Amino acid sequence: MSLTTNSEYGARPRIWFAVYQLLWHLLLPLAFIRLAWRARHAFSYLHHIPERLGFAYSKPITQGSIWIHAVSVGETRAAQPLIDAYLARGESILLTHMTLNGRRTGKQLFAQAIASGQIRQVYLPYDICWAVEHFLKTFKPKLGLFMETEAWPTIVFRCKEIGLPLFLVNARLSERSARRVNRFGKAGRALFQAFAGILAQTEFDAQRYQSLGVKNIVITGNLKFDVPLDAALVKQGKVWHQDLHANQRLMVCAASTRDGEEAIILKAWKDLLLSNAFEVAPLLCLVPRHPERFTEVADQINAASLKFRRRSEWLGIPNECAILEVILGDSMGEMPLYYSASDLVLMGGSLLPFGGQNLIEACAAGCPVLLGEHTYNFQQATLDAITAGAAKRVHGDLLLGEPVALMEALKELLLHTAELAKMSVAAKAYSVEHQGATKKILDALDLQNTSLN
Repeated sequence: MSLTTNSEYGARPRIWFAVYQLLWHLLLPLAFIRLAWRARHAFSYLHHIPERLGFAYSKPITQGSIWIHAVSVGETRAAQPLIDAYLARGESILLTHMTLNGRRTGKQLFAQAIASGQIRQVYLPYDICWAVEHFLKTFKPKLGLFMETEAWPTIVFRCKEIGLPLFLVNARLSERSARRVNRFGKAGRALFQAFAGILAQTEFDAQRYQSLGVKNIVITGNLKFDVPLDAALVKQGKVWHQDLHANQRLMVCAASTRDGEEAIILKAWKDLLLSNAFEVAPLLCLVPRHPERFTEVADQINAASLKFRRRSEWLGIPNECAILEVILGDSMGEMPLYYSASDLVLMGGSLLPFGGQNLIEACAAGCPVLLGEHTYNFQQATLDAITAGAAKRVHGDLLLGEPVALMEALKELLLHTAELAKMSVAAKAYSVEHQGATKKILDALDLQNTSLN
C-alpha cells in the first residue's frame, strides 16, 4: 500500500470539536493540580509549565525542523533509531513529550545533539486551540511524526488544515482501542483519517486502522527492534550474570511491573522459595514501571518478609547477595543491565489487563521471556516471539490472587536450564530477524515528501 492524501477524509466534526474544547477549558485547572500533586515526589513536574500552554519558549527558536512527538519513556526510546537517522542526515529535530520521564529519557539519549542545538526539547502543549496555534506558529515544523498511539484532535485537525504533513509512525491499535474509537462514530474515525499517513507496525494494526476508514496506510514493522542496547549497561549486566552464576544462582527479572502485579509476583516468588525445589535459591529482580511507586513496592516486599535491597544502595552484586531473595530495581534507564544479568524475564503489564510491556528489548539482550495473558499492546510481537521459541505464556486467571500457575511456570523453566539456554538463542535470533523498520519508515516518508513536492 502507498501513502496517499485525500481531502474528503478527516474533516473536523464541528459540534463534537466545540464540546471537546469546552471540556478542555473546564478541566485545565485539574491538569495543573495533577502536576502539583506529582511534584510531591519530583519538583521537576512544575518546570516548563508555560510550554504546556504553548508559550514562553527559550530562544533561539529553530523553525523548519522535523517534529517528533514521543509522549513518554517507551515512545522516546522507540524513536531513537529514527531520530539518529535524521540527525545523520543533518536535520534539526523538535522533540516533544507529555511526561517528565519522557523528557528525562530524551535528554539522556540525545544529550550531545541537544547541547549542539540539533535537537530542541519541549513539552507538547495541552490540546487547546490557542495553545496549539501558538506552538505551531512558533516552531513552524516542516514535518510531524507522532509515535505509536498519540492522536490529539486539535493538533491533528489543525495540521491538516494548514497543510503540515502529520504522520502516525510505528503506529499500533489494539482491538480494545479500535472499539473505543468506533464508539465516537464519525468523529472518532475522522481523527485518524486526518493524518497524512499511518505507518503501522503490523498487518493486525493496519486492518484495524482500515476498519476506521483510513486508506493511507503502510506496514513498516516495529521500530523497537532497531533500538540499540546501551553497550556499557549490557557489559555491566554480564558481569553481574557471571557473579551470580559463580554463586550458582539464577536471576529472574520482573520487568516494568504495574500496580497490582507486584503482589501477585511476590506471592508466587515466596511460594517458589518455600517449595525447596532448588539447591541454591534463585534471585528476583523486581523493577516497577513507574518510579513514583518504588517506595510503595519496597513496602510490599517488606510485608512479604522477603530479604531485599534496593538497586540504588549498591553499585554491583553485593557481598550479602547470597542471603538476598529480592533486588528492587529502583533506577531509571537500566533495563539493558537487568536483562543482561537475568536468566529469565517475567514481563510486566501482562499479568493483569494492562496490555503488556515491551518484550523486544529483553529478547535483544538474549533473555527468554515469560508472559501473562494480557499482551494486546504487543500482539504480533508476542505471537512471533512465542512461535520463535523466545517466549512462553503463563495460562490462568491471576486476578484471583492465588498465582499457582505463575509459580509453577517459573519453577519449570528455572529447573530446566537447558531449555532456558535454547530460548536465549531463539530470543536473540528473533530480535535480529525483525529489524529494519527504520529504513522502511524513512523510505515511506521520503516517497511522500517527493510526491508533495
